[in-house]
Amino acid sequence: MPLLERFIDNILHEHLFQKRDNLIIAVSGGVDSVVLCELCSQAKLNFEIAHCNFQLRGEESERDEAFVKSLGEKYAVKVFVKKFETEKYAGEQKLSIQVAARELRYKWFSELIEATNSRQQPATVSQHSTFLLTAHHANDNAETLLMNFFKGTGIKGLHGILPKQRNIIRPLLFATKEDILSFAQENNLAFVEDSSNLTEKYTRNYFRHTLIPSLKKVFPQVEENLQQNIERFKEIDMLYQQAIFLHKKKLIENKGSEAHVPVLKLLKSKPLKTVVYEIIKDYGFTAHQTDEVLHLLKSESGKYISSASHRIIKNRKWIIISPIHSVENSLVVINENDKKIEFANGRLIIEKISADNYSLSTESNVAMLDAGVIAFPLVLRKWKQGDYFYPLGMQKKKKLSRFFIDTKMSVAEKEITWVIESNKKIIWVVGKRIDNRFRITSATTNILKVDLIQK
Repeated sequence: MPLLERFIDNILHEHLFQKRDNLIIAVSGGVDSVVLCELCSQAKLNFEIAHCNFQLRGEESERDEAFVKSLGEKYAVKVFVKKFETEKYAGEQKLSIQVAARELRYKWFSELIEATNSRQQPATVSQHSTFLLTAHHANDNAETLLMNFFKGTGIKGLHGILPKQRNIIRPLLFATKEDILSFAQENNLAFVEDSSNLTEKYTRNYFRHTLIPSLKKVFPQVEENLQQNIERFKEIDMLYQQAIFLHKKKLIENKGSEAHVPVLKLLKSKPLKTVVYEIIKDYGFTAHQTDEVLHLLKSESGKYISSASHRIIKNRKWIIISPIHSVENSLVVINENDKKIEFANGRLIIEKISADNYSLSTESNVAMLDAGVIAFPLVLRKWKQGDYFYPLGMQKKKKLSRFFIDTKMSVAEKEITWVIESNKKIIWVVGKRIDNRFRITSATTNILKVDLIQK
């Protein structure tokens, strides 16, 4: 079957996009992206071209840019060009050139997609989607599979390059490099050669030029076998994800912004290490931190490990995964006329009511205090070590740290606990308990009511 027919069949079979959609093709000028342009043109698809000039190969980079612009003239389509200071960016971000180039191009691609969508009239936005097409093919996929295998990316890395990831589409994964070169020759397509594709200082080129040819000497059908394995691994990954979903559903109890996992139940899960990793990776933890979590399961309460965004805390028979809250804006002044205060944990609604006609609330999120013994301005702040108050119903003071222990608060709950104070005296541990010295009595004439509306 001709490559064009296989190309169209693949789009339909994989449900990649519809004919009316807007397509932006990432074009380097090499044979793969040139063939993709020609296939889209012959299939009468609506496309534009995007070219990244990474300015890494001097005159050759400028030559490639000029060639891609000539393709725009050939197909009478718009060409977007972006010049990147790749080496500077790699140095600033402490990245390899390959990783830096990848980050830069995909960030720009996202901007292009967004800009294309915004150019559409509101009435047509729902009818036309925008996708970016890359020219990755079957040989690229085999190389990616092997690279992922040796890097140790787990089962997800073994299904290779996915044909569709959000707005990025790879419609040539079914075709081999030989198919692409034959099509280019049959259609007299001109293209440019990237000299960096020949150097083995890049990992992919080593796999392409050395490892896979060596494997073919032992297993002549290695590329075909790898492609078949990719299809098998895709199905295996589907079963794997279904099993992980069931484990998570059984183990994770979501409480607000926190995820609570029972330790004893988790320890019975098999395979334990895999289940633990699949739970923690959603919160920014790496595979290398899995062993730390396994040690945490058997540690004493209060121990924790952190990612950039979350903390996993051992709290008695549970591990609690909670966001790391910023310490910024951890003090708010409340003036007498303030009716509403926004802070990290939510919102406070403040009002004064007469003691002649009120209904006492017993909800922990509502504080009803004797306004006559409260002096403004009040201070709303995070609690700190050494804080104490007189819990409602008690005549003796108690440190907040002891109060937290007595009420079995988790480490995560302690970290997000705020207090309101008047003249350096805590009047309310917000959402927990008021101070006995500020309770309503028979002598109270006005009540300060504070409602906490949590996020």
